[in-house]
Amino acid sequence: METYDYIILGAGASGLLLAYRMSKDAFFDDKSILIIDQTKNKGNDRTWCYWENGAGEWDHLVSKTWNHIYFGSDAFSKTLPIAPFQYKMLRSEVFYKALWEQINTKANFTFIETVVERCTASTSGVDVVSKTDSYFGFKVFNSLPNPEVYKSQQKYPLIHQHFVGWFVKTNVDSFDDTKATFMDFTVPQNGNTRFMYVLPIDKKTALFEYTLFSKELLEYSDYEDAIKSYLKTKNVSDYDIVEKEKGNIPMTSFKFSALNSKHILNIGTAGGWTKASTGYTFYNTSKKTKEVIAFLKTDNDLSKFQKRTKYNFYDVIFLDVLANHNAEGAALFSSMFKKANIKTIFKFLDEESTWLEDLKIILSVPPKRFIQAFFKRLF
Repeated sequence: METYDYIILGAGASGLLLAYRMSKDAFFDDKSILIIDQTKNKGNDRTWCYWENGAGEWDHLVSKTWNHIYFGSDAFSKTLPIAPFQYKMLRSEVFYKALWEQINTKANFTFIETVVERCTASTSGVDVVSKTDSYFGFKVFNSLPNPEVYKSQQKYPLIHQHFVGWFVKTNVDSFDDTKATFMDFTVPQNGNTRFMYVLPIDKKTALFEYTLFSKELLEYSDYEDAIKSYLKTKNVSDYDIVEKEKGNIPMTSFKFSALNSKHILNIGTAGGWTKASTGYTFYNTSKKTKEVIAFLKTDNDLSKFQKRTKYNFYDVIFLDVLANHNAEGAALFSSMFKKANIKTIFKFLDEESTWLEDLKIILSVPPKRFIQAFFKRLF
């Protein structure tokens, strides 16, 4: 059995980001690091978007930025300038490639393409068993989610952010590529929280994503029918579908930190790094991996890494409302975007807001459901 200082399970965004940051830091040059995943070359399996104030670490890889976003609903519709923020789009293939190029410059990294079957922690480290071999790691960083841990509990609600997207190309100029459609709730809600998300890459190319926040998934054809219908309302009829994507992001306030131990840290979606109330993951993961690097230089007990904050409670309340009153999501978001400054919303969702900014967000949403959820959690 080969032994490593660190083993990273999964070479998606969180696993690769952590490995990348280790490879850039001389502190880890004398550490042996193993990355395990069943697939190394994942291609464009993800499209990440995030807002950022000014220049950022990944700007050289970003494929598109917008200075305006559009929010639409029957109650409130407006194009919003977001300066000094920009909304940024990053395709996974170019991102993975750039990270691997850096990681591959370091001889202390090893990649093994196999399927992980189980991990067993002991007092000194972790035994990792794969389909092909077994390994021992003093510290293991796991990005492979186990949905059963949050599906089998009742304390925290679980809803899904599920979507199907079409990259559409037209022969004539059809899209306004100066703004991204953040949420368009003018689509039929059918008892759920449903919206269209549109990222115009240029005047002839755009990603249309039909998205729901709900407990139940749809038949695949239902998503595609909704996209077709929406394109028709936008007078887009002559187009080619050049690429498709789909996803299902768990939205839950389950206490993922309880799964960590002295030698195992769950990261990415498996570690609760997905923002429970929105499903946004990439920007938070980029920040969290920096924090992990700093933590490893000062402490060797991984169970102490993750701390609960005020935002965990906010997310619990928000998800309680969405889960129990799913048809009211459009009204909730409309009220927030109408009454609160978009920059305050971004800071709040990035978990970088002040108490005063928190209050502004709290006062921007319909109070009845949130007061009910608050007292239910309190007592």
